[in-house]
Amino acid sequence: QQQQQQQRQAEAEDQRSQILKAVLAPEARERLSTIAMVKADKARKIEDMIITQAQRGSISGVVSDAQLVEMLEGISEQTRASSKVTIQRRRAFDDDDDW
Repeated sequence: QQQQQQQRQAEAEDQRSQILKAVLAPEARERLSTIAMVKADKARKIEDMIITQAQRGSISGVVSDAQLVEMLEGISEQTRASSKVTIQRRRAFDDDDDW
């Protein structure tokens, strides 16, 4: 049973790579593999997005490197907006005024 599951995962990954190979230009594929080395989760999001668009038929032709860069910028802005950090300091123990 576990072997069957591993085999299904391997087949799904193979199908995934075949779709990406068919849809991405060589430069875009190279850029995506470079990103995957550094930020695997970001590369996975881009791959998912490209595969979904390819299955819907909204991608016409091959995705160029410039189009991939646009997608990356879009995802970067989404993550930048959602990962805002705010620091709230406690006022009760703030003894800076005693100097």
